Amino acid sequence: MAMATDATTPGSRLLSPARLLGRIGPVGLIALVLAVLIAVPILAVFVQSVSVTGDLWQHMAHTVLGDYITNTLILLLIVGTVTGVTGVACAWTVTMHEFAGRRTLQWLLLLPLAMPAYVLAYTYTDFLQFAGPLQSGLRALTGWRRGDYWFPAIHSPWGAGLVLSSVLYPYVYILTRAAFLEQSVCALEASRTLGCTALGAFRRVALPLARPALVAGIGYALMETLADFGAVRYFGIDTFTVGIYRTWFALGDAAVAAQLAAVLLLFVLALVGLERLSRGSMRFHQTTGRYRALPAPRLSVRGTLIAWTVCLTPIFFGFLLPGGILLAMVLRGGDELTLDRFAELAVNTVILGGCGAVLVVGVALLVIHGVRHDRSRLAALAVRLASLGYATPGTVIAVGILIAIGLLRNWTGWSVGSLLGATILGILYGYLIRFFVVAYGPLESGFAKIGPNLEGAARSLGHSPWQVMRRVHLPLLRPSLLSAALLVFVDIVKELPATMILRPFNFDTLAIEAFRMASTERLDDAALPALTIVLVGLLPVILLSRSIAAARPGHRG
Repeated sequence: MAMATDATTPGSRLLSPARLLGRIGPVGLIALVLAVLIAVPILAVFVQSVSVTGDLWQHMAHTVLGDYITNTLILLLIVGTVTGVTGVACAWTVTMHEFAGRRTLQWLLLLPLAMPAYVLAYTYTDFLQFAGPLQSGLRALTGWRRGDYWFPAIHSPWGAGLVLSSVLYPYVYILTRAAFLEQSVCALEASRTLGCTALGAFRRVALPLARPALVAGIGYALMETLADFGAVRYFGIDTFTVGIYRTWFALGDAAVAAQLAAVLLLFVLALVGLERLSRGSMRFHQTTGRYRALPAPRLSVRGTLIAWTVCLTPIFFGFLLPGGILLAMVLRGGDELTLDRFAELAVNTVILGGCGAVLVVGVALLVIHGVRHDRSRLAALAVRLASLGYATPGTVIAVGILIAIGLLRNWTGWSVGSLLGATILGILYGYLIRFFVVAYGPLESGFAKIGPNLEGAARSLGHSPWQVMRRVHLPLLRPSLLSAALLVFVDIVKELPATMILRPFNFDTLAIEAFRMASTERLDDAALPALTIVLVGLLPVILLSRSIAAARPGHRG
């Protein structure tokens, strides 16, 4: 005889939503809500991608889809190779050798991080075009005319790949240098006693130990490549981000745009899992706690020249040359960008950056505080889901938000378009999804430095968890809060596709104005907002250089 099941059975109590939420706790519930908010636009992309598309998808599959895939793979190959080789070479040079100017090069190598890829695209176009200074000087020197010589076209996949590599190699440099700094001297000394040369010790010991950092750095660079919109669109390279934007706004087909976005997300998810799959069952931890100062042999004059050449080449092409070109363009002046217009753009940018930084840092602070008190697996899973937003391209996030608005209206009749569609609130929502992990990382490191005894003492005095956060955590977290807010602010200032898609009508920022001017070949007018973005981007570079210098106990810098 079948036994009836009611709400009092153990199985039903275990599956009861009310009991499940009750076990999470209010702080863990915040993390869960955040994860849902971040996942909604991404899930909406996949839901919309399975809808009927008619003949447009078949037409695109036979015409441009192959170009999207081919160009994307070419960019990934170029960026992965160039950033990997450049980042590792520079990190090993400045970490394992002693030579004049080494400390200066250590932070100079970070400068290209301040240069957005689309700004680099504008400057090199001005420098390398037919009427630019390089070809003009070449013709004046040789007497050649148009058609007498061949000059490579930068508006090509290889040009876009080199431009992206010039600003993305610091991801590999930062992580591999930190890995080299953390390596034990014992392993390196043991390799030398076994007959390895300096190059052999690098190839057989140091590089394998730094493999997780190397793969992670290249993975970050490749994810930024997939997310790039400004540089590839300016160069006329058909990639998935360009195709999504064109399909949504030019062709007006949300379903096809969602399908392209879903394919792009598969690329992103593949890169997210790349590091874990590459390691497999291997382990890369140190077996000793001895961390003496790393042996750094003094280089000869010839070796010093080689080291300077290795390190100055990416610095020159990634920052010094484009920075000089930008400054020259600003001094040359444009005709359209007035001081009032520039002030308006700056104010709009500061408003978005300031509000976005406060929102993202505030949410990250609440979530990490909740995870410390609610140690359930559900809270940890929620944080992992929230962290995936940084790996999602801004174009996909923006399109996902718009699709989610439409699906919510169709399914429930609720209209939130006035809140999230073409509003400041919609942009801030996109920033929360995109940059949550940027704020979470510094705050997590800051919390790790606060001993549990301080919190325990405060709780024993009768303080609630929220009082502990206000009276103990916040004062001690002030440097981490400022660092996180600065990083988020700078990322928002540089962000282009999500802002351009979600912004209210006639609400432009420095990045949008620079892109609009450059797209219509008014490069001199684009120079001032672009240079301003670069100068703002220098602030986190200074913070990074200081933090990396103290990364290893006993390290000389």
